[in-house]
Amino acid sequence: MKKRKEHHHETLFLGIIQIILHTLLLRRRRHIHRLLPLLSALSGALLFFFVFFSPPITSHHHHLINPISLNNGTGLQMNLQKKQVFRVPMGGGSLSGDIWTSKQSKLYHSCSDSSNKFPSAEVNTHPNRYLMIATSGGLNQQRTGIVDAVVAAHILNAVLVVPKLDQKSYWKDSSNFSEIFDVDWFISHLSKDVKIIRDLPRIGDKVITPYRTRVPRKCNAKCYETRILPILKKKHAVQLTKFDYRLSNRLDTDLQKLRCRVNYHALKFTDPIIEMGRKLVERIRMKSKHFVALHLRFEPDMLAFSGCYYGGGDKERKELGKIRKRWKTLHTRNPDKERRHGKCPLTPEEIGLMLRALGFGNDVHIYVASGEIYGGEETLAPLKALFPNFYSKETIASKEELAPFSSFSSRMAALDFIVCDESDVFVSNNNGNMARILAGRRRYFDHKPTIRPNAKKLYKSFLNRNNMTWEEFASQVRTSQIGFMGEPMEVKPGRGEFHENPSACICADSEMDTGSATTSDRRDMVEATDSQVSEEEQEWSDTEYMEINELEIQ
Repeated sequence: MKKRKEHHHETLFLGIIQIILHTLLLRRRRHIHRLLPLLSALSGALLFFFVFFSPPITSHHHHLINPISLNNGTGLQMNLQKKQVFRVPMGGGSLSGDIWTSKQSKLYHSCSDSSNKFPSAEVNTHPNRYLMIATSGGLNQQRTGIVDAVVAAHILNAVLVVPKLDQKSYWKDSSNFSEIFDVDWFISHLSKDVKIIRDLPRIGDKVITPYRTRVPRKCNAKCYETRILPILKKKHAVQLTKFDYRLSNRLDTDLQKLRCRVNYHALKFTDPIIEMGRKLVERIRMKSKHFVALHLRFEPDMLAFSGCYYGGGDKERKELGKIRKRWKTLHTRNPDKERRHGKCPLTPEEIGLMLRALGFGNDVHIYVASGEIYGGEETLAPLKALFPNFYSKETIASKEELAPFSSFSSRMAALDFIVCDESDVFVSNNNGNMARILAGRRRYFDHKPTIRPNAKKLYKSFLNRNNMTWEEFASQVRTSQIGFMGEPMEVKPGRGEFHENPSACICADSEMDTGSATTSDRRDMVEATDSQVSEEEQEWSDTEYMEINELEIQ
């Protein structure tokens, strides 16, 4: 309404000026010099009108400069003393240390070997006890189920049958375990911990029929012994359905270390997936010594589920609202509140600005792992402008090379997983399953830099960036990201998901106590954990998203 009034005022004013000028110019030309003062006055009035009523100059995506400010409504002020300019530099900012390495990572090492008290599979396994699991969700959600199934089998003194992958739900991938993971390696590598077989055995001419049931989320060892063990003793074979995040984060150290042996050593992709993944990495390395991998979750259904709003007006509200109706029990959320609380995935542009503020210049090469981006190329344009060296599977490999994988979402996700794992720096715009598992894996293997946006603190910086200089913005971003850069000791042991923070499997070297890391450095890293999210305070995740998706999308 305001814009319409301003447009009306402008039209009326210009019309009056036009009539006056036209009338005056009809007079004799010999009197034109007498009109010059009047014309000058009119020109000045016109200039004043446009300066006063015109909106500030902005860019398509964000304000670049606000040259004029109002001083409490008392008049116009040219803000010359402090330039209100948000102009993104081509290069990165100045950072202490190397942006491609993790500080103090050499002071820690992985340690997942079992203790002498941990019973071997030969001693621990009881005959005629068979555990089966049916995984749920996409590749990485299923991975958590597979890892925890091995631990559950050990708790129940059972033989584990090679897990069944989810082939029917939202992801619609027909791949079985052996088409994604090296099943022979999986069985042999864990042979000392848990006995694993490919299929249920036959008793005479009959195949054992498993008893189907489900355990609660975050079920601990005692929970399995109370709920499942009696059934297993009676029925001999049990299949646990929808098996994802069904095991507690809080287990004794030996069981946690078993989790690590499964996740980081026994679960190996098949040779075709590994070979294609390595090709992708090699081709990026040929272009640049270092590269950043970004897992960009900005799909329409994910945004719809989040309840967040990204400034697309009625079109966005209508499109995402229509998708949101799929979830019948999903309550209405306040988009502003969700963003303030850090629950909204960052936009591609926000991720780009964060990286630039952290010191990554426009010459940095970025690999983007993502599904369908809401808004397509228009949404990606600001990120590509900040980082023109922009790659994905589809730009690095040919259609013929990707053909064996392209029809299977889990195999395509596995390729992205390999590239992200091999990257020098890994970044995500959310805290979903893939981001958490990769964060834990990169902590386990040498603490490679893993940047998780502190969305709750970054919110204010993004909101107010047009009212500050770039230097001020970059300083705020760096301060907000302390404790979210993949450094050792960022998250206190026992906090958060174990798959993201496998603290029981990471040990400090003896050098740690000799002064190699300063007291202030250690204090800063530990203090940063105060802003971390505890298990009970977990944000919405792929787990919640997929569970509702499977149950309610008809």
